[in-house]
Amino acid sequence: MAKRIDWDAVHDDYRAGQLSVRAMATKHSTHEATIRKRAKSHGWQRDLSQHVRAATNAKLVRSGSTHLDANLVDDDHALVDAAADTNVRVVLEHREQIACWKGIASKLAATLEDMDVTEDNVADFARTLNSGVDALGKCIRLERQAFSMDSKEPDNEPPERHLTDDELEQRITELSASVGQ
Repeated sequence: MAKRIDWDAVHDDYRAGQLSVRAMATKHSTHEATIRKRAKSHGWQRDLSQHVRAATNAKLVRSGSTHLDANLVDDDHALVDAAADTNVRVVLEHREQIACWKGIASKLAATLEDMDVTEDNVADFARTLNSGVDALGKCIRLERQAFSMDSKEPDNEPPERHLTDDELEQRITELSASVGQ
């Protein structure tokens, strides 16, 4: 017997914009194409992702309110708030894990600092030093991201990723017209 799909939950996930369509398909035990067809036929929009990011950032800096857009209806506020709570849990977990790995890198640095370098171990020392420096650099980069210390890097995903099939077709038509095709 086929599992019944909770389309309200799928729609909420789609609108929140946190998960890719593939991740939603896995989460809701269905196929990507099924979700895409449903989104297209019902005109679903991924319109809350910016609000989720704003609410997440507000919660991470522990401001008293999230200053959600007044144009959002109550259901949207609940979706944005729940998605922001999820994001906050993930970021806080990442911060803890990064701190742990920074501690490990510090232990390695202390060990190397105390080590006597000889002709017999210089190659191993150099490899270990290089690995430690790489690990620390990654920890620092990840920590800066987790604490939002750097300016936002451009999203590696194309902006068209969140468009419906109809919107993609319209965008292709516009681009084709702009290049004279």
